[in-house]
Amino acid sequence: MDAVKSIKLQDKSEKTIARKIKWKKRLIPFGFLSPVLVIFSLFMFIPVVFALYMSFHQWGMIGNPEFVGIENYVRLLQDPLFWISVKNTIIFSLSVPFKVGIALFIAVLLNQKIKGLAFFRAAFFFPVVLSMVVVGLIWQWMFSPSYGFVNFMLEKLGLPLQSMLIDSKQAMIVLIIVSIWKGLGSNLLLFLAGLQSIPRSVYEAAEIDGANSWQKFWHITVPLLKPTTLFVLIITLIGSFKIFDLAYVITGGGPGTSTMVLVHYIYQEAFQRFNMGYASAAAYVFFIILFILTLIQMRMFKSDAS
Repeated sequence: MDAVKSIKLQDKSEKTIARKIKWKKRLIPFGFLSPVLVIFSLFMFIPVVFALYMSFHQWGMIGNPEFVGIENYVRLLQDPLFWISVKNTIIFSLSVPFKVGIALFIAVLLNQKIKGLAFFRAAFFFPVVLSMVVVGLIWQWMFSPSYGFVNFMLEKLGLPLQSMLIDSKQAMIVLIIVSIWKGLGSNLLLFLAGLQSIPRSVYEAAEIDGANSWQKFWHITVPLLKPTTLFVLIITLIGSFKIFDLAYVITGGGPGTSTMVLVHYIYQEAFQRFNMGYASAAAYVFFIILFILTLIQMRMFKSDAS
């Protein structure tokens, strides 16, 4: 009997040890992830939850927040400047197809066997690593109506000078041009990765069947590249809606309110007028707009990308 009891105790202890080892193996990854999780909670999750809480309060960063319910949201929807910023953001985001299309076109060219390929890839990617503020200052000088390089070249060519940054109709076009130049490299890199994942044998089979370059691009490259295209479209659209640095540095939201974008509007309400609750409500409306647009894009590409 003693032997049986000792065997049972040994089995029980072994099971306990095995269970402890199993739990340790499960907890070890969380131990390695804990620094990231702590940082994410402190600088992402907690501020997001706090912003939602503040969107139902009125607070000027001094004193105690005052609960106002949905008053901030009602006031936001009745604010003409908010709708102007939404309209300007949508106009700016209409450049997304051009950003994606140009990146895809250049990626197809750079995917060929040409001389100096590494140089061209580095040259197109170089603007991505530059600070947005530096880019804004450089292009502000380039498009300056009085001493800018663009007007200097137009004058040398005998063409009429342009107002650009002080013209409400041209200022948004300037921002779009600069944003295309700045973000081209990252989209280009993603498309290159997608193109290189397409098997060469598929193109060779199409060549045997007599397909020309356009047919190979339209019937092979485009369909097989749709998952990459969906990803590029989503991140480019989100990036276009988050535009702030360029507009703030180059035009400051002007002339007038012609380049006042949504993030700039939120920034003004939060850090210039100190309406933190109202700015939080605007930020959550901004999030809802982005979420809906992302769902629409995913639904449009769902059948093709799956």
